[in-house]
Amino acid sequence: MTGTEHAATGGNPSLAISNLTVRLLSQYTGRGPTKARTYLNDDLVTIVLQDSLTHAERTLVEKGRSELVLATRRTFQDVMGDDLIAGVQEILGREVLAFCSANNVDPDIAVETLLLAPLQATAA
Repeated sequence: MTGTEHAATGGNPSLAISNLTVRLLSQYTGRGPTKARTYLNDDLVTIVLQDSLTHAERTLVEKGRSELVLATRRTFQDVMGDDLIAGVQEILGREVLAFCSANNVDPDIAVETLLLAPLQATAA
C-alpha cells in the first residue's frame, strides 16, 4: 500500500488495513470478501472477513469438500502473508512479529491476526 492509498482512507489505519486485505485476497483468489473490519488493540491487529469464498469454493463446500477448501485457503494465506505483513507494517509503522490466519466455511468467515512488536518507550 502506498502513501497515496493510505491517504485515500483519510489516514484511518483500520480502514487502510481492511482495504489492503480485501485487495490482496482478490488478487490471490480472484474474489475478495464483501465485508471486512479491522480491530486495533495495543499490539494486536485482527481483521475479520466475511463472504470471501469463490463460487467454486462454495460448490465444493456444498459437495462435502470443506477440508479441501480450507487447505487451499491456508495455502493462499501462507503465500499472501508476506504482502499482508509488509502492508500492515507500512500502514502502522510498526514491526509485525507474527501472522496467524483461520478460516471457517459455514458461516463464511476468516480471521487474520497480526501481533505487533511492542512500542518502544521514549526517553523523557
